[in-house]
Amino acid sequence: MIASIKDHREVCGVEPICRVLQIAPSTFYAHLAVENDPDKASARAKRDAELRPEMKRVWEENLEVYGARKLWRAMKRKKFDVARGTVERLMRDIGIKGVRRGKKVKTTWPDKALASPLDRVNRQFRATMPNQLWVSDFTYVSTWQGFVYVAFVIDTFANKIVGWRASKSQQTEFVLDALEQALYERKPADSLIHHSDRGNQYLSIKYTERLADAGLEPSVGTVGCSYDNALAETMIGLLKAEVIHRLGLWKSADAVEWETLKWVDWFNNRRLLEPIGYITPTEAEEVFYAKMNILDKVA
Repeated sequence: MIASIKDHREVCGVEPICRVLQIAPSTFYAHLAVENDPDKASARAKRDAELRPEMKRVWEENLEVYGARKLWRAMKRKKFDVARGTVERLMRDIGIKGVRRGKKVKTTWPDKALASPLDRVNRQFRATMPNQLWVSDFTYVSTWQGFVYVAFVIDTFANKIVGWRASKSQQTEFVLDALEQALYERKPADSLIHHSDRGNQYLSIKYTERLADAGLEPSVGTVGCSYDNALAETMIGLLKAEVIHRLGLWKSADAVEWETLKWVDWFNNRRLLEPIGYITPTEAEEVFYAKMNILDKVA
């Protein structure tokens, strides 16, 4: 490929050829520089040899799901001075790549006979502080023993998973258990909004009564509109891509629960999230509370 660019660059130009071949012009120029400077080639080869095992280690530490962009960010956090293009190139050399999300599968079905709260979110899913807005949703996983249902409660300030539960039953109790975990862990104030879709699990008497008992303000999206609970569905998509589809066929509910437990711990404490500045959900909340403590001391 590099030789072909060299042969035709005088006639067609480097950039147009690279565009057709879908490679960056910088890749061609880097190869050219190496050819013209053997010492540079030797230094690059040595640097690549040092980086490959470190990159693979960081990739494996992050459940083997990071693509080039996230792996580059993770390497920089580990104090490796490496260009993103180098990460892309070495990932191809090593034979590693990130996971891709699939399509959302509908799991909750509206019950028109149940009363529905208003939509108090209007697709504004980024809270200004923790325990201001939670979103909830669940998905299912097919196993050799039947379906397993996994429910989540997410704090939208930093996309932190604050409650979750796996169950063999699709009844209301398992989404209620995820809510109970979130309430126990966070102890939110009465001003918190809880948003979900219009699935009958979230509109059930048990669930709505528990929200009222805890002082949470209920909110639901529009029937049949995935955008009205987009953040929760995005989290479900990440679970499916990074755990369920990546690890293959599932033998039991226990296996799904165990791998989800590990993923939630990694997601909250080690996964880098672009919407919050390529830091982890836990870090984002720690930074918020540290700033609040400083302001309190100044006041």
